[in-house]
Amino acid sequence: MNTKRVFLRQLLAVSTAFLALAGSVAHAEDEAPDVMIKRLSTDVLETIKNDKAIRAGDMAKVIALVDSRIMPSVNFQRMTASAVGPAWRQATPEQQKRLQEEFKTLLVRTYAGALAQVTDQTISMKPLRAAPEDKEVLVRSEIKGSGDTIQLDYRLEKTPGQGTGWRIYNLNVLGVWLVETYRSQFAQEINAKGVDGLIATLTERNKNNGKKV
Repeated sequence: MNTKRVFLRQLLAVSTAFLALAGSVAHAEDEAPDVMIKRLSTDVLETIKNDKAIRAGDMAKVIALVDSRIMPSVNFQRMTASAVGPAWRQATPEQQKRLQEEFKTLLVRTYAGALAQVTDQTISMKPLRAAPEDKEVLVRSEIKGSGDTIQLDYRLEKTPGQGTGWRIYNLNVLGVWLVETYRSQFAQEINAKGVDGLIATLTERNKNNGKKV
């Protein structure tokens, strides 16, 4: 399969995955995780199809959407910590804050352009294999449209407290886990330049990506 085509499909899938969380964060705490993913994914596909600004990659609008509606439904600290790996525990609170900020910006800027690819896609859910008492689950789905079917899986955790419900901490696109992919990239930077070096690299990459949109 053409490498560029696979990359574009991965961008589309991850964009849809993150924006799928934008439908509503005020969901019932006892809502099943697969039901939540199905509902939010369907909502966001319709939102993207009907919003020309988002489909055109309007960064201001996408970033505002992420900050106000997506992040409350993602355990982004866990996602960032997992991507950074063992060095996260040695990082200072300020370094951890910077890493989260730059990682979020990287994801948003990297995948915003793929939103324009959304056309006739729909979400198909696979049976959930989980017990009622499970605190972490794997939700499997597929994005179907005129092109090839895209595998898209989510790892979610049940967060304690009133009204918190399920939160996503990793994504699998076409058999590749997002966190593990970035962990291998980040490890090279950390081994060569340390945590501050990784922050500097992410900052520079985000600046360059920002010039392209």
